[in-house]
Order: sequence, then structure tokens, then C-alpha cells
Amino acid sequence: MQQKIVISGGPGSGKTTVINQLRELNYNCINEVSRQIILDAQKKGTEQLFLKDPLLFSKMLLIERERQYIEASETKHNLVFFDRGIPDIIAYMEFKQTKISELYDKSCIQNRYSTVFLMPPWEEIYLSDNERYESYEESMTIYKFIKKTYIKYNYQFIEVPFGTVKMRTQFILNSLVIK
Repeated sequence: MQQKIVISGGPGSGKTTVINQLRELNYNCINEVSRQIILDAQKKGTEQLFLKDPLLFSKMLLIERERQYIEASETKHNLVFFDRGIPDIIAYMEFKQTKISELYDKSCIQNRYSTVFLMPPWEEIYLSDNERYESYEESMTIYKFIKKTYIKYNYQFIEVPFGTVKMRTQFILNSLVIK
């Protein structure tokens, strides 16, 4: 039985670095799509699509994350790691106090993940860049919304402790029950 595993957390907490490490270990990993959506919007002249039009950004993100979920389901891989999950969209919308349609709720209910790992904000490694506009303080607030959202959808999550990339990756692998 396939396990769909989400690695989530606030911006700049090391999620993508761990996903890249898992990929180097030959695990099937699904990339975060928000950066590509942001870059595509910037090419069209919109600096921060999420800030300018959170509903459009969230709709585009939902379409892509659902596509990734379906594509992962069609593979023969036993373990699939996702850099963020569909509930993250709701968490960000709540952070920005944006009205959330039933469409997002339905998607969270229909597209369930096996295991959720949350990576808390870590000031020592936090960096902002062209696509990550949030401050470290905002990252902490977003993390609270992410935790709240996964709880809302009846997920029990595992918090990943601070440590080297190798230690964090090994913690995740050791925490999984291989079915």
C-alpha cells in the first residue's frame, strides 16, 4: 500500500533541503509548486501573486497540488514524499484572512496523506529570498496556522527536531512504519 508523506512547516524551516536529501537517497519526492507559480507570475509582471491576489494564487496551487497527488497515486512507488500538502493552502489563506471556499475543504477530505511531518521555524537557518517574502516572525505565525489546519483535518503529525539535514532526514525515515 502506497504511503503519501507530507513534509510541511513554516517558510524557511528546511523542508525542501530534506526533500532534496530524500531524493538523493532515491526516494520518490514531489516538489513544492508555489515557487514555480510565483516565478511564472513574476515573468508576467506580478511581483508577489499571493499578496496581490491570494484567491487566484490559492486556486492555481490547489490545481497543481491535486494534480501532483493524482500523479503520485498512479506510480508504483511505496513511499511518496510531498514538499507541502493540500491543507497548507488553507493554512496560508487563513494567515492572510482570505475567504476559503468549500472546494478547498473537499480537496483536503478527499486527498488524504498517510503521514505528516512538521518542521518548526528555525531562526538559525531561516533565509528570505525572491520568492520567500515572509519574515521569520511571520514564519512562526504561519507554522501555527499549519499545525491548526492539519489538526482540523484529523491528522496526527510528527514534529521534526532541529539538527543536520542528515539527522532530520534519518529521523523522518526512522519514524515511518513501512507497510
